[in-house]
Amino acid sequence: MTKIETKTTLEKFRRFVISNSCASFIPKEYLEDPTVFPERDPQEGTIHVEAVSKVFLGQIRNVKFVKVADVLGVLYSSKSGNTSLKWRQIKGNIGKLTGYASPNSIVNLLQAGILTPNQIQQMLSMLKSSQQGTKDGEDLASVP
Repeated sequence: MTKIETKTTLEKFRRFVISNSCASFIPKEYLEDPTVFPERDPQEGTIHVEAVSKVFLGQIRNVKFVKVADVLGVLYSSKSGNTSLKWRQIKGNIGKLTGYASPNSIVNLLQAGILTPNQIQQMLSMLKSSQQGTKDGEDLASVP
């Protein structure tokens, strides 16, 4: 797992959460609406949106869809527990993303535009240099 600490927009993190949880079955109108978020119970891997206003829209499989306003934070944990990320609002739709991500989630963070190829290269360099001193392949690198 790689430590993540970076700034990103709420929409980019929403896209990441969707790609990691429900991309294959989210209705097109929900996907295209930036105010619609997936949520999931902790036993399935937590997805929770902290917002001033939240309206339940419906459920498909193990994912509930909610329409939100004024998002303060988003918690995401993968079902496997290998990824745990928290987005916290800084100003408007910009927030700080912190936590740990699995290699698969790193790829999805890159595809969502949250991480850049340069940041991935930095992480790989840090991983290489610190790999000798880490236990079980855990990386303590952070993304600027």
